[in-house]
This record gives sequence, C-alpha cells and structure tokens, in this order.
Amino acid sequence: MKKAFIFDLDGVIVDTAKYHFLAWQKIAQELNINFTHEDNELLKGVSRVRSLDIILGLGNVQVSQADKDRMLIEKNEEYLSYLVDMDESEILPGVLKILKLLKEKNQGIALGSASKNARPILEKTGILSYFDVIVDGNDVTNAKPDPEVFLKAAQLLNIDPKNSIVFEDSVAGIQAANIAEMVSVGIGEETILHEADHIFKDFTQIETSFIEELIG
Repeated sequence: MKKAFIFDLDGVIVDTAKYHFLAWQKIAQELNINFTHEDNELLKGVSRVRSLDIILGLGNVQVSQADKDRMLIEKNEEYLSYLVDMDESEILPGVLKILKLLKEKNQGIALGSASKNARPILEKTGILSYFDVIVDGNDVTNAKPDPEVFLKAAQLLNIDPKNSIVFEDSVAGIQAANIAEMVSVGIGEETILHEADHIFKDFTQIETSFIEELIG
C-alpha cells in the first residue's frame, strides 16, 4: 500500500536550525534582547513574521512596521549567508537511509516545511530527487499548528491524510499532524514532543522494521 511520508526540513532532515538561531540572535542583539537556545525552541515550526514578534515580545520591545520589514529581510540574508557552503554533510544522521528505503518501497515522499528556502537546501545537500512533492512557505498561507502544509502535501501525492506519516521536531508541527489525523513521528526530546504518536531522539534510532510497519 502506498502511503505519504511527509518530512519537515529544519531540524529533521538538515541541521539548519542552528543557522536560524544565529541569524535571529544577531537581530536580537541589535535590539538589546538576550536570546537563548531555550528561547529558540519557541520559534520551531513558526513563520518568520511570527518569530520576529516572539523575539520582540521577549524583550518587550515595540518597533515600526518598516523596521520589522527591514529586520525580516536582514534575518533572511544573514541565514542565507550560512547556506552558501552547504553540502551533503549537513544531512542529519540516519535520514538518507530512511529516504532510500522509502524510495525502494515506492512510497510517496513529500517535504512539508515553513521554510521559504527549502528547494535550494535540498539541492545543495543532493537529496532533491528523493522528494515527489515539495510544499514550503511559498505554497501555504497558514503556519503550523494549522495542518495546511501537510494536507496539501498529501493532496499533491493523491494520498488520504489518514494514510500519511509526518516526521517533525517541533510541537507546532506535531500538533498540525495530529489535527490532520496523520501519524505523527517526533524527532527530538520526549519531554517536548510528548504529543507525538512515536518519538525518536534522531533517525539513527529508527529501525527498518518500524518503517515497514508504518507502510503496513
């Protein structure tokens, strides 16, 4: 049976989350806001606009819309500067093995990410060809936990949401998958992702047998 396997990007397939953190931290420093790794957890799976609002809220800082627009551009340019030298070494351990297995089993593979830089990242890391469908921040209007990004991916694969499996590292992403009535697989800490149907520290912990069970 063909099922839809939908992957988030940042923190699931590649470790670009660290670059987002550095770029946001630079913006926060300009505003004299102390922005920590713990604060960064609040931004996982969240749009760029909402992320800036969260950071401003942390510092109880108010700025004009023009300043916000400038900061959003500045943040993205800073983030993109880190991506220039990306290659396959940025793929998180165990991910490639799972992608290859799903391809061999002729399963539907999709990306469901809030990132607007998804395609260049997949190209630079050499794994674009694994994905039948890509739905990113350019294709949706509602941010997670709204399930739009995952529902659209399943629709483009022509597979029922109930036959879809989502791999996510954020609380908002897990909630979106659950709202869509998809199987949610959390990648990260159990204490944070406890709402997921299954939780693994990373892809190296995912056995072939688990994927075969999901395929059914």
